[in-house]
Amino acid sequence: MAHNPHAPQPGPEGTPDPAGSTQMFRAFVDEGEPQRRQETAAAPSGPKTGVIVAVVAVVVVLGAVAWLALG
Repeated sequence: MAHNPHAPQPGPEGTPDPAGSTQMFRAFVDEGEPQRRQETAAAPSGPKTGVIVAVVAVVVVLGAVAWLALG
């Protein structure tokens, strides 16, 4: 196994330090937070636009099929 200098080191009793693990987890969570805020600010129009385009495409295809079948 590779040596990881950032991994929590065992304490005097030989057990891992839970505070070190918690600090690393919080740093990991806080690291991705600004990106999530930017994505959520830009995202609301994305899914709605995709659904609208898909519905319009389905209506056009069904209209074309009906026109060919009845024509």
